[in-house]
Amino acid sequence: MIKINFIFDKTKKSLFFKKKILKKYGNFSPKKADCFVIAGGDGFMLSSIKKNFSYNKPFYGVNCGTYGFLMNKVPAKDLEKKIRYSKKIKINPLKIKAIDIKNKKYNLIAINEVSLFRQSKQTCSLQIFENKKMILKKLVGDGILVSSPAGSTAYNFSANGPVLSLKSGKLALTAISPFRPRQWKGKIVSNKCFIKIKNLNPKKRPLALVADNIEKRNIKILEVKNDITKNITLLYDGSTSLIKKIKKEQKRL
Repeated sequence: MIKINFIFDKTKKSLFFKKKILKKYGNFSPKKADCFVIAGGDGFMLSSIKKNFSYNKPFYGVNCGTYGFLMNKVPAKDLEKKIRYSKKIKINPLKIKAIDIKNKKYNLIAINEVSLFRQSKQTCSLQIFENKKMILKKLVGDGILVSSPAGSTAYNFSANGPVLSLKSGKLALTAISPFRPRQWKGKIVSNKCFIKIKNLNPKKRPLALVADNIEKRNIKILEVKNDITKNITLLYDGSTSLIKKIKKEQKRL
């Protein structure tokens, strides 16, 4: 029998699933479990992975939210069988370093994307580097985001960014409502590169950082790269493969 650590959101769907499933499988501690089953929506899945990825065990998401792009369907019958025969997909999170106007440093990770938004009525003013090369001297607009392939169908796609294959070896750098230069929508870069973004006027044009569901304010410098030292394993049954979902979104372009 597979030992499972269940993590439930507080939605009605999650609590109904909890009542039904724990009677059959129990709930093992993270250390003793073979895998995690996350019952909730995409946001809850992301936060649960961040809290538990250090156990180096796979995650199987059960959609008890709305869209549930990262999730599997609620199992009608044998959950253990679905987990046992599920497909493994390994992803790397984004490693984030940020500095605010008081020189306070933040070290974060993001599975989907990290974004910089204007936090006032003023548009932001940004300078962007790929490794040590400046790729844009000044971007004026609402902000910018850096997306992993796993997150490229989320906010990145809504901001007219590209949908990336999980095996593409790329990251998406996408402008949010660019005002100057209007023609610069973003860039696809190698996931081996180092991205640095500077706020050119942090006092007059303050910026908020959002790494998936974690927010920090008054950011003046953001550094992002793919963290190959951290491997996160996601489990998908045959009908809800993440690769299939991404390909489906690519066809909508």
